[in-house]
Amino acid sequence: MQENTTRPLGTGLTVVAGLARIAQGLNFAPVGALSLFAGARLRGWRAYALPLALMAITDPLVGGYSFATPFVYAAFLINVWIGSRFLRNTESPIKIGSAAAAGSLQFFLISNFGVWLKFPQSYAHTLSGLASCYVSAIPFYGRTLAADLLYSAALFGLHAWLSRRVARAELVAQTA
Repeated sequence: MQENTTRPLGTGLTVVAGLARIAQGLNFAPVGALSLFAGARLRGWRAYALPLALMAITDPLVGGYSFATPFVYAAFLINVWIGSRFLRNTESPIKIGSAAAAGSLQFFLISNFGVWLKFPQSYAHTLSGLASCYVSAIPFYGRTLAADLLYSAALFGLHAWLSRRVARAELVAQTA
């Protein structure tokens, strides 16, 4: 039996979350969650391509291009990997919440490392300068974490509910 690789429900929810980015508030965007969700619910190249395409399309609309863009995109690709590696066969709120928290943390570390690299006039290229950069970014981390947890709950919850009522072909195959 051939596995359904198109996954219209997963694709649709990913696109809706990506478009919701346009209406985002500062550091309260769905991109981390949609990357995690894409990794968990989409298959193959689509899991990586769709979040990147949505970022590239919406970046000009929200002023998202910056010096740290390569680091931001890399962090979102890591979220896709986290979803594909740890959430593919689960609907566990604990596992999803843990993965969302891990994704938020790695995004914080990677994106702010990019800031530190690009702004030697603000942060010395020393261990102390890196620590200062991370400390300065802590106020933004809370909103990122909250957004990732909220949007992950919404995406995974909607998928679980809709896959039981509308798109049964996308039910998550539970493993022990």
